[in-house]
Amino acid sequence: MRRVTLGSVLSVELLGCGEKQAPPPAKGQVEKQPAADIGAGKAFAERECKGCHGLEGGGAAPAIPHLAAQREAYLLGALKAYKEGKRTHAALREIASHMTDADARNLAAYYASLPPIQPAAARDAKPASPYERGKSLAAHCVKCHNEDGNSKTAGIPNLAGQQPQYLVIAIQEYLKKERKAAPMHALLPGLSRLDMESLALYFSSQTPAERAAPPFGDPKAGEPLSAVCGGCHGSHGVSTDSATPSLASQDARYLVGAIKAYRTTRKRENMRLYVTGLGEKEIENIAAFYSVQKSRAPEKGQTIVQELTEKCERCHAPSAAENPAMIVPKIHGQDRDYLIMALRAYRDDRRESTMMHKMSLPYSDAIIESIAAQYASQPAK
Repeated sequence: MRRVTLGSVLSVELLGCGEKQAPPPAKGQVEKQPAADIGAGKAFAERECKGCHGLEGGGAAPAIPHLAAQREAYLLGALKAYKEGKRTHAALREIASHMTDADARNLAAYYASLPPIQPAAARDAKPASPYERGKSLAAHCVKCHNEDGNSKTAGIPNLAGQQPQYLVIAIQEYLKKERKAAPMHALLPGLSRLDMESLALYFSSQTPAERAAPPFGDPKAGEPLSAVCGGCHGSHGVSTDSATPSLASQDARYLVGAIKAYRTTRKRENMRLYVTGLGEKEIENIAAFYSVQKSRAPEKGQTIVQELTEKCERCHAPSAAENPAMIVPKIHGQDRDYLIMALRAYRDDRRESTMMHKMSLPYSDAIIESIAAQYASQPAK
């Protein structure tokens, strides 16, 4: 039996070298696929796709993408991703799992051949600025935190130059009553998630003002005591983590109160373990040290959407079609809700693309929605 099996294998290998066997494609060349049948693709769309995408390739409802005039290679790649389970839409996975390679080629060619959709929804979509939205909301904060977030009242924290994700976390902790309430906090329950993120982006884009030494504590004595703090809060209190607050240029009296709060009401175990062993004088010295350190704004909210759109254009501009290696979708004039959903999926690692995940990971829903509105408002190309 062993001898027969080996002989069979050798026969197959020899047949593979016969004249009738097509040679493999040369290195760097792509194996030529049979020509697509657009008529067959239309018939397949009639049976399986028109309920959501229509025969004209326009999404039938918000969050359903337009397929008309989409790049053929991208459509093929998307169908393959659904078939392999890399994309999770249940209905599309079911349809793709029963498609032959010819079905996929025909369907992609059909939708790619259609003229682009120019729906009223795309024309009417207005690009939103999370920075301007945050600036408008910040008007309610002026009384305590000053117009640009640089507090001038002892015990009131600076918001200028603070890390944006931390500001959102702080607002949520006030809402959960995990922090001591103050009069202005009565306004917080009316804020949506997008409001919080926009407000945080606005304040994180403001330049922190330098402070004079406080009337208590010794900044020089506080510097060695801050060594443990630097592991999270950055060199000299300038954080590089969006979720960790900067301490540099912060109001010293506020810092003293915040440090003591970690002993009781604020829930950060690592902070509690460290501050529990600090004496009153040591706390004041740490606060004095950080208050006189120079800080900086971690965000550029005024230009962030424009800068991100310019990055997107490197791959998604119409000229990208000239590069066959760039299998990326057209997104100009695409459905806004679909773009939001896709960007969130990349950010949250629910859709496979290492590059897109890295690019979208740091960005809040407010920024994602602004980018989506920017593209949805442009003519489809």
